[in-house]
Amino acid sequence: MKNTLLFLLLYVQSSWALATITTLFKDENGRTNWQHLANWSSATLIILLSVVSVYLFLARRRAHRANRELDQVRRELEDRVQERTATLDNANKLLQDSNQLLEKEVARHVLTTDQLRSSESYIKDILTSMPLMLVGLDKEGRVTQWNKQVEELSGVQAEQAMGKTLWEAYPTMTVVPEHIQQAIEFNKPIHLKQHLSGLSHFDITIYPLQDQEEAGVVILVDDVSKQTAAENMLIHNDKMSFMGELASTMAHDINAPLQAIMIDLKRFQIMLSDSNTRSAQQPVDDLRMQKMDTVIRDISAKGEQVSTIISNLLAFARSRKDDKQMTHIAEVMNNTIRLANDVIAVSKGLSFKNVSIKRRFERNLPLLPCHITELQQVFLSLFRHACYACHAAMQDASRVNYVPRITVTLSESYGNLWIKIQHNGVGLTDAEQVSLFEPFFSDQPRAEDFDAGNHLSFSYYIITEQHQGHMAVTSDLASGSTIHMQLPLQ
Repeated sequence: MKNTLLFLLLYVQSSWALATITTLFKDENGRTNWQHLANWSSATLIILLSVVSVYLFLARRRAHRANRELDQVRRELEDRVQERTATLDNANKLLQDSNQLLEKEVARHVLTTDQLRSSESYIKDILTSMPLMLVGLDKEGRVTQWNKQVEELSGVQAEQAMGKTLWEAYPTMTVVPEHIQQAIEFNKPIHLKQHLSGLSHFDITIYPLQDQEEAGVVILVDDVSKQTAAENMLIHNDKMSFMGELASTMAHDINAPLQAIMIDLKRFQIMLSDSNTRSAQQPVDDLRMQKMDTVIRDISAKGEQVSTIISNLLAFARSRKDDKQMTHIAEVMNNTIRLANDVIAVSKGLSFKNVSIKRRFERNLPLLPCHITELQQVFLSLFRHACYACHAAMQDASRVNYVPRITVTLSESYGNLWIKIQHNGVGLTDAEQVSLFEPFFSDQPRAEDFDAGNHLSFSYYIITEQHQGHMAVTSDLASGSTIHMQLPLQ
C-alpha cells in the first residue's frame, strides 16, 4: 500500500502527469474548466481517502491482532516469570537451607579440627615430655616420629632425622632391619637390651602398629642405667656382706684347730729340745733328730703362714663400712699386696709371691676418702689379672730369661690421686682393650673358661660409681699393660 501511494505521488508530481492533468481540465478555448477540475480533485481525494481508510482499517486489524499476540506473549512471559520466580524462590530457600546446614557442618568440622589439633598437640606434648625415647618407623625403616629424648641422646634433631632410615639417622642403634621386619611379620612386640661402655643400660621394645593402613613400628627405649646401678649396688653390698661373713666364719673355723696344732707343735718342740739335752748323756741318731727338727720347723712356718692368712681375712671382713673412710692409700696397697701373696696363684703355674713387685709411692700423700674393702677387692682383681698375664708370658718360648714384674705407682695431681698398676706380661689386643671393662658372662666352668682380661667390669664399677673416679687401660702385646685409676681426694 505504501508503495502504491508513493507511486501515485511520484506520478502526479512528474511533468508528464502534470501536462496530462492540465490538458484534461482545459476547454476548447484553452481556458481552465474549474468545475471539472474540482470534481476530479474531489473524486481523487475521495479515492485517496478511501484507500487510506482501507489501509488504516487493515493496519488497525493487524495492530489489534499484534496486540492480542503481544498480550498472549506478555501473559506467557508473566507466567514464565512467575514460574521462574517461584523456582528461584524455592532454589533460594533450598540454598539458604543448604547454607545453614553447611554452616553447621563447617562449625562441626571447625570444632572437630580444633579438637584434633588439641589432641595432636596433647599427644606431641606427651611424646616430647615422656621420659622414654620414642622412635616411629614405617615398614621400610624410615623415621616418622623422633621425640626430644632421642634428640638429646643421639644429638640429631627431629628435622634432620625425619624421612631417613633409622640407621642413617642413628648408626649406633642396636636395632637392625630384621627386628623391624620380624615385629611386623609376626605382629608381636620384641624386647632387646643394649649396654654402652658398661655404664649405660637400655631396655628396647619394638611394638608393631595395628589397625593402620601402612605397616610400621614404634620403638620405645628406656634408660635403666640408674636402676641397673642401684641393683648392682645392692648385689655388690650383698656380695661384700656375704664375703665378709664367709671370710670371718672361715677364719674362726680354721683358727681354732690351727691354734691347737700350733700349741701341740710348740709342746713337741719343747719335748724335742729336752730330748736333745738328754742326748748329750745318751747318744742317739743325730741325723734322724735333725730331720725331725727340720720337718717340725717347716710345719711351724706353714702354720704361721696360715695364721697370717686368717688375720688378713678377718681384717678384710671387719673393714667394710657403709660410709667412706679417710685412709692412707699406701697402707691399703701394702696390705693388699700382702694379702695377694697369700691368696693369688695361677693354677699349676705362677704364684703372686714369685712376682717382682716394684713400689713407686709418692711421699706425703693426702688421705683418701674411700671404701677400703672395695678398693682392696679392685687391687686384688688387678693383681690377679697381672699374674695371669705374666704366667702367659712365661709360657712364651720367645721370651728368654723372662722375669715377671708388677710396678705399682701412687701419686697426687690436681686434687686427684693417681694409681697405676703395670705388668710386663702378655698385653691386650685392641678388641680386648675395648671389652676389658664390659660385663663378661659364660656358662663354662671357671677352670675351663677364665679370661683375666674380661673380668674387670666389677672393678670398673667400684672405681667409677662407688668412688666417682675414672679407670682406663693402655696395653701393648709385647711390653704388657697398665691400668690407670684416678680417684678424687674431695
